[in-house]
Amino acid sequence: MRSLRLLHTADWHLGQTLHGVARDPEHARFLDWLLDRIGEHEVDALVIAGDVFDGQNPPIPALALFYRFLARAKARFPALDVVVLAGNHDSASRLEAPSPLMREMGVRVVGALPCSGDGLFDPAAMVVPLRDRDGAVAARCVAMPYLRPSDLPALDLSAVEGEPADPPVDPLIEGVRHLYDRAGAAGRAAIRPGEALILTGHCYMRGGSLSDLSERKILGGNLHALPVEIFPEDASYVALGHLHRAQAVGGREEVRYSGSPLPLAIDEEPYPHQVVLADFAGGRLVGRESLRVPRFVAIRRIPGNGRFATPDEALDALRRLDLDAALPRESWPFLEVSVALPEPRPALRDEVEAVLAGRPVRLLKLSVRLTGSGEALADSAPVIELADLAPEDVFRRIHRRSHEGDPDPALMAAFHDLLTGVQESG
Repeated sequence: MRSLRLLHTADWHLGQTLHGVARDPEHARFLDWLLDRIGEHEVDALVIAGDVFDGQNPPIPALALFYRFLARAKARFPALDVVVLAGNHDSASRLEAPSPLMREMGVRVVGALPCSGDGLFDPAAMVVPLRDRDGAVAARCVAMPYLRPSDLPALDLSAVEGEPADPPVDPLIEGVRHLYDRAGAAGRAAIRPGEALILTGHCYMRGGSLSDLSERKILGGNLHALPVEIFPEDASYVALGHLHRAQAVGGREEVRYSGSPLPLAIDEEPYPHQVVLADFAGGRLVGRESLRVPRFVAIRRIPGNGRFATPDEALDALRRLDLDAALPRESWPFLEVSVALPEPRPALRDEVEAVLAGRPVRLLKLSVRLTGSGEALADSAPVIELADLAPEDVFRRIHRRSHEGDPDPALMAAFHDLLTGVQESG
């Protein structure tokens, strides 16, 4: 019986910066860790399901990390099959540019839909054989990259709709469904008895759990979340990228986001980051295991859990932070401090930085929430003519929009000095 062990990963975002701090050292450690896991678990095939890079024009260090990883992987594991897909952050053409060289190394890169000589979509060209440790084909991977609206065919939806649908048929979703139908058929035509059918995608699936700060709903917005039914039931596994939280889709355990290996935004700190091992035998998925990626740089949040501390509580928590002075600078924790301000505190950042001065931690973000009503002046004030209000009354009302209570005496004195100066100059 033919068997295959596949490692599924996605959303590396090489070249990313987090609030201005480059993540290259973390990515380098992740790629070293990944190589060791490939060897430890005797992986036969690696699928990287999109967003290899964080942008269309990745910086040179990010390119170096990627190609160094591929070279080391093929040097250590010559029989390893590697499939790389473009995601919405990647440049399809830039990713595919070295494809002739990559193919010689046993690495298949699919940045855009393959076309035949006449310019028509050629689904057979995206079917990649995956081999077991004996060199026999054990699976066929249908390597579908991120689909842009311009990739989708113009369909005659009258044949699809028939009676008026509720909700109406969406042309973008039907275009994606059409491409997956053709791709699945090409994969089905290629497989032989005992081989698994594996599909890929980089897309936003209906019901998926997003990270608000670092992910976008793609393919035309949130009205175009794709239904899990676009993937054929006979697919042994569907390796997805785009959502950074690891999860299955639509109740189908074989349709799965691997999640990103690193937290790509501070709000991604709470949940685990991982890669997925999938085992196939006789053409079926027979086992799955999540491998937790170590947190190479800790993210500390004061006070944490989406809460905001008072300034004094935050400063006290910072003084009590337990930090490891032996860590190299590139491993110092990232820090977010969230503070609720009932009154102005213009020197707050200076106070925070003074407490942290000389300590092995990197302040990435100081979030401030003002505790006033937040109402517009017209909403919070009674109906009254502006001419009937003294300048001091207007100032107090504006102050209450952002802060609790009235301005303190020093602030009022400064306002009066300013007002006097304006009046005298007029």
